[in-house]
Amino acid sequence: MRRAIYPGTFDPITNGHLDLIKRALKLFDELVIAIAVDSSKTPTFSLNERKDMIEQCLQGVSNIRVMSFNGLLMDFAQEVKALAIIRGLRAVSDFESELQMALVNRKLYEEGETVFLTPKADYIYLSSSIVKELAKLGGCIDDMVEPYVKSKLEEKFQSLL
Repeated sequence: MRRAIYPGTFDPITNGHLDLIKRALKLFDELVIAIAVDSSKTPTFSLNERKDMIEQCLQGVSNIRVMSFNGLLMDFAQEVKALAIIRGLRAVSDFESELQMALVNRKLYEEGETVFLTPKADYIYLSSSIVKELAKLGGCIDDMVEPYVKSKLEEKFQSLL
């Protein structure tokens, strides 16, 4: 079983994330979408909300598991017996920090390889932060997230007003 992990906060999951998930599924037998719990980021959505959005967006996809993890990603990778970590590169500026992280991760778990995937050109600019900012200000996010995620963003920002 060739298993990979795609880690992130997914706050919320975007069409860019979904694009990388579809690409990774062509390379691996199973993909664990690993939601980071203990992060330096303060998420807008709870862990359960993020997990729900991911599961809703990936209904019918059988070779994925959505899990959360605390602590070191590579400890989690060993626990689930992952061969690879999927990381997205949107721009050259992402590469330096991602390369550094990949080298540290290899030191922590030699059996785990980092696989860098680039998104479709349509999503090269896309991030969860941009989506949240646009949603908060009433901008159009129709081509950035799935309709279910859009509805959750609208609910979240309505409740904050």
